Amino acid sequence: MAHARTQQSPARFANEMPPSALETGQQGNLHGTLLEETHKEMTYITGFFSELRLLLEKIVGLPGKALQGDPVAWLLLVLGLFSLFFVVMVFRGSKAKQAEGSPGPLNLAIGFVANFLDTLGIGSYATTTAMFKAWKLVKDEWIPGTLNVGHTIPTIAQGFTFIGAVAVDPTTLVLMIAASVAGAVWGARYVATWPRRNIQLGMGTALVIGSFLYVGKNLGYISSKGEAIGVAGGLLVLAIVGNLFLGALMTIGVGLYAPCMLLISFIGMNEKAAFPIMMGSCAFLMTGATKPFVDAGSYSFKAALGLAIGGLPAVLIAALVVKSLDLVTLRWGVAAVVLYTGIAMLNSAMTEAKKPNPAVKA
Repeated sequence: MAHARTQQSPARFANEMPPSALETGQQGNLHGTLLEETHKEMTYITGFFSELRLLLEKIVGLPGKALQGDPVAWLLLVLGLFSLFFVVMVFRGSKAKQAEGSPGPLNLAIGFVANFLDTLGIGSYATTTAMFKAWKLVKDEWIPGTLNVGHTIPTIAQGFTFIGAVAVDPTTLVLMIAASVAGAVWGARYVATWPRRNIQLGMGTALVIGSFLYVGKNLGYISSKGEAIGVAGGLLVLAIVGNLFLGALMTIGVGLYAPCMLLISFIGMNEKAAFPIMMGSCAFLMTGATKPFVDAGSYSFKAALGLAIGGLPAVLIAALVVKSLDLVTLRWGVAAVVLYTGIAMLNSAMTEAKKPNPAVKA
C-alpha cells in the first residue's frame, strides 16, 4: 500500500501545486515524508517478527528453566497443559454445535477489536457484550458462555506474553491465580444453567458497574502508587479472597481487569504487577470455567470461534508492536457504550419478567 502511494503521489501533487511550490523544493519534502512513512511501516513489521521470535524462544526455553527451579517457568508449563485441556474439551463439545456454521467478517472483527483493547488493559467482556447486543449476534443467555469460550485462546496468549515479563512475587502471583480459578469453576457451575432473565439481570448489573469502573480509572480512583511486587500475611489473605470473588464474577461477564487493578491498588502493590496477575488469572480460570458452559451447550460456537480467530493476532499486535496508547478518551467512549448496553440488558430482563410463564396455567 505504501509502495503504491510512492508511485502515484508525485504526479498527482505536481498537477495541483503551483510552480513556485515545486521550485522551492516542497516536492522533495513530499518524497521524504512518504519515505519516512514507508520506513515506519517496515519498522513495525520487522519489530513485530523480532518480538514474536523472542516470545517463541521464551516458550521453547520453558522446560530448561523449569528444571532449574524457575517457578514462573513451571507456571507457564502448567498453563500449557491447561491450554491443551481446553482445546480437547471444546473440540469434543463443539461437534453438536458445528451446524451454526463458520464465523463471518463481523464475528472476526469483534474478536480483533475486543482482544486488542483487552491486551492494552481496557478489558474484553464488556466491549464484546456491547457489540453482541448491538448486532443481536448471540442470545442473552448464551453470552456468558460465549465470552468464556471465545476469549480463552487470546487470553492464554496474553498470559504467555506478560507472565515473566513484569516482575511480581511468585507466591503472590501463583496464589492469586489459583484463587481466581477456584472462584470461576465454582461460579460457572451455577451460571451455566441460569435462566435467561437471571443472565440478563446479572450481566446488566455487571455492565453498569463496569462502566463506572472505566470512569473511576479515568478519574484516577483506580490506580496504584505502591511499589511492592508482592504481599504477605493479612494482605496476601485479602488478595486471595478478593481474587476468588472476582473469578466467580468473571463467569457472568464481569471483567476481571478493572476490579483486580482496584484490588492491587488497595493492597499497595505496583500497578505494573497487576498485568501478569490479571492476565494469568484470566488465562487459567477461563480454561476451567468453560467446561460447564460447553457441557450445557450454553454458548454460540460460531461467535466464540470468531472471538478466538480474530482475537489471537490482535493480542500479538497489541502486545508486541503497539504496547501502549492514549486510552483516556477511548475509555470514556467505552464507558458510555457499556453503560447503555447494561441499561438495555436490564430493560430486557424487566421485559422478560412481564412475559407470561407457559408453565403456569391461568
